[in-house]
Amino acid sequence: MLVERPVLGALGELLTERIRAARVGDGLEPGVTVGPLIDAAAVAKVSGHVEDALARGARALCGGGPVEGLDGERFYAPTILADVPLEARIATEETFGPVAPLIGFDSEAEAVAIANASEYGLAAYLFTRDLGRAHRVGEALEYGMVAINDGALGWVQAPFGGVKGSGDAREGGRLGLEDYLDVQYLSVNF
Repeated sequence: MLVERPVLGALGELLTERIRAARVGDGLEPGVTVGPLIDAAAVAKVSGHVEDALARGARALCGGGPVEGLDGERFYAPTILADVPLEARIATEETFGPVAPLIGFDSEAEAVAIANASEYGLAAYLFTRDLGRAHRVGEALEYGMVAINDGALGWVQAPFGGVKGSGDAREGGRLGLEDYLDVQYLSVNF
């Protein structure tokens, strides 16, 4: 998560408060807001990314390990990391786990440069009150999907997919159908 430096500390505190209130468990149980990861390898990947960030100087504001009383092969505690260095694996690889690494920036150009430095490009989320910034930054981000002021981007009618190391195809929507079609051109003259 790239966060403007003036609000970085306050956002870290707010996220930590909210994450500590989250209930982790079986996603089919009422009140559970964070479910399991797909398998033990996914938990190990998330754990490795967090351990790497901590070893490089990041601080865990909350979480950072297994969830007490739950299967350690499927669950990882929702985690907020502060002071995450740009060279940490969690800042350069796709984690796919309940971790929010907080990275500060000072300018729009710096934020775009940090975001685009990744070799991956599945999804980006942009939150702003400035419509001009929403368009500028949204178009500048090298990601297959960009959600602006919204945390949801998966809709059946929308193409889903990434760019760079996150793929080159789309599923869903009209564009997703094109991978299943063979185009034929008939030119007929009687």
